[in-house]
Amino acid sequence: MRILKLENMLKGWFVGNFEPTALQTNDVEVAVKEYPAEYKEAAHFHKIATELTAIIRGRAKVNGVVLDPGDICVMEPGELGEFETLEPTVTVVVKIPGANDDKYVLKVTDV
Repeated sequence: MRILKLENMLKGWFVGNFEPTALQTNDVEVAVKEYPAEYKEAAHFHKIATELTAIIRGRAKVNGVVLDPGDICVMEPGELGEFETLEPTVTVVVKIPGANDDKYVLKVTDV
């Protein structure tokens, strides 16, 4: 048995093909993410992976839709996602497959 600390993982990602990790795999990526209020992530999409985000605590908006605790957002490959928090928020994120270099950030000049 190994005991690891989430705080030592890469931005909350504890399963996937990166270091450090609790389980190294290309099959899936899993993270527990903590965000402050009014955090905004740059709009992005994945060409290969489906990304699932479950709201555990707090409230967030994805593409303008408010998500509450217990809500799960599923973003299919190619769907653009804009994420922002309305209050301190905790999420569980799963990306399948665990595709390295599969995050494409929309730049302001892309609009």
